[in-house]
Amino acid sequence: MSDFSLSDLERIIAARAASGDPDSWTAKLIGKGMPKAAQKLGEEAVETVIAAVGKDRPGLVSESADLLYHWLVVLHIAGVPMSEVLAELGRRTAQSGTAEKASRQGGG
Repeated sequence: MSDFSLSDLERIIAARAASGDPDSWTAKLIGKGMPKAAQKLGEEAVETVIAAVGKDRPGLVSESADLLYHWLVVLHIAGVPMSEVLAELGRRTAQSGTAEKASRQGGG
């Protein structure tokens, strides 16, 4: 089991974004802005679904890694720390799934 965490990746993304390194894919992607980063996130989501439906375990693992990376890049560009998303998940798990879903009707 790896000691690597999404928090580690979030820190790496922030450091690479700040570096402005022309050889950094992260810095380049962030430099292209939200539309490009969101497009990449969508592409990776679709590729993850295709791997899941195709029962392609190695593909699912690889595409999931890409999906999480691009999700964190989008959060970074939006100025939303992962901790806010985790806090929202924590809030939602404090109630039943049915009650939580009903509370979001029309808004989520």
